[in-house]
Amino acid sequence: MKIQESAENYLETILILQNELNAVRSIDIVNELNYTKASVSIAMKKLRENGYIEMDRDGYISLTNEGLAIAEKMYERHETLSSFLMLIGVNKKVALEDACRIEHVISDESFDKIKKYIITLSDH
Repeated sequence: MKIQESAENYLETILILQNELNAVRSIDIVNELNYTKASVSIAMKKLRENGYIEMDRDGYISLTNEGLAIAEKMYERHETLSSFLMLIGVNKKVALEDACRIEHVISDESFDKIKKYIITLSDH
């Protein structure tokens, strides 16, 4: 199922925050992304309704299996693409920003080829 880029960003952010903080609440996402509380609240409601996250009665957010799969895919793409861009000489700040945009639109085929290329380079 194709989801919107903003939803992919939220899921990736939740994954990153879970790795850093263990427990994630909406306020952590607000602080990480510098979005308004209202925007994050609306997004969390949509993600919950679509089965990507669960929220307990204390407001702690966890990714469902489907949400985790999307988050991990986006995170891998971000890490790989930013590494690739820096490898070919792109400034780190620009590479991170560009990778964030590219990760949502690149085809699986192109991403897989870039990933294989990087692996080939690191084997030498």
